[in-house]
Amino acid sequence: MSIRTIRYVVFLKDALTLSLTSFGGPQVLLAMLLELMVTKRRYIQEEELWELNALCTMLPGPSATQLICAIGFRVGGPRLAYLTLVVWILPATVAMILAAILIHFLQENSPNALGFAKYIQPMAIGFLIFAAQKTIQKMIKTPEATVLLLLSAFVSFFYSSPYIFPILLLLGGLSTSLKYKNQPKVEEDKSLHVKWSNFYLWGGVLILAALGGAFTKYQPLLLFENFYRNGSLIFGGGQVLIPYLYTEFVEFKQFLSSEEFLTGYALSKGIPGPTFSISTYIGALSMREFGLLGFVVGGLIATAGIFLPGIFLIFFVIRFWDQLKLYRPVRAALEGINAVSCGMLIAAAYLLFEPLEANALNIFFILGTYSLLQFTKISSVYIISGGIVLGILGQSLA
Repeated sequence: MSIRTIRYVVFLKDALTLSLTSFGGPQVLLAMLLELMVTKRRYIQEEELWELNALCTMLPGPSATQLICAIGFRVGGPRLAYLTLVVWILPATVAMILAAILIHFLQENSPNALGFAKYIQPMAIGFLIFAAQKTIQKMIKTPEATVLLLLSAFVSFFYSSPYIFPILLLLGGLSTSLKYKNQPKVEEDKSLHVKWSNFYLWGGVLILAALGGAFTKYQPLLLFENFYRNGSLIFGGGQVLIPYLYTEFVEFKQFLSSEEFLTGYALSKGIPGPTFSISTYIGALSMREFGLLGFVVGGLIATAGIFLPGIFLIFFVIRFWDQLKLYRPVRAALEGINAVSCGMLIAAAYLLFEPLEANALNIFFILGTYSLLQFTKISSVYIISGGIVLGILGQSLA
């Protein structure tokens, strides 16, 4: 076995370790990557990590997954990067498929099956409010961004269609790109040298999935197209994905109940790895009518659909990123895209609360979860576990 092969094996082992231990989302993963892959292993330099992180936050898709795969790309090229993707998402994928099977089994065999999730459903909204606050603090810096946030929240609330979201993102990006002269000019613009293969791959899969689903009406293909389209449009991380998925799969297609969605979202906060793992759970339940095989196939289809577009795009852009980041309209457009994404988060928090009973207990758990996240360092794993224990105790005493 060559030294290069040994290095690749060690890298994949490190990626697996992170997939099993990185609770808390992209921010926690970034700190762990700095410690393990920069300081300890020295796969890349610290400055390179920050640049890759900036690139991933600028692209649609799961930024944490894109970041660890981009490091794999720098270490060993596309082959190692794709292996890194599999290793990184596998534990969470298995966990969320099993969660979907368990939830369905409990509902089929017990009249009050989701009683254990009685408290973690409002807790999920507390997580979303906390994520919205942190995202807004980070991304909203100008009056124009604030206006776009408010307009996006208003439109997303009153017109909750999955087709309105990409239009809002496009309009938001275009509106702020007009202010590109406010962006500092790093150096004279240079002509780009672009290798288009991964872009063609991304666009080709999108078109084929859309046409195939439209003509055949084959549910697995439709499911893949749904998630692939969403994965191609999400800016801002896993929390921004929630309003898209809720609108499309709960309100629009009605594949899940609101109760099932909130339970899955809360459970996804208690497992390590990628925050987009909620997609696996939704995909599995969307094909429950086909039995056990349907759960597995649906979960895997959703996982592939939500992760692949972001990976195709990061492998496309990383080759000419050093040139692209010099263009001011590109940097300016991000302000509008991020502001619109934040507005969608606000609308999502209300839309997720709407099906719940507006009683003192639910409000207590929403505010209590938010307070624990805001004012303590208690891990989300312990918070969710506590909610499940309280739900089980309450169910047994009822």
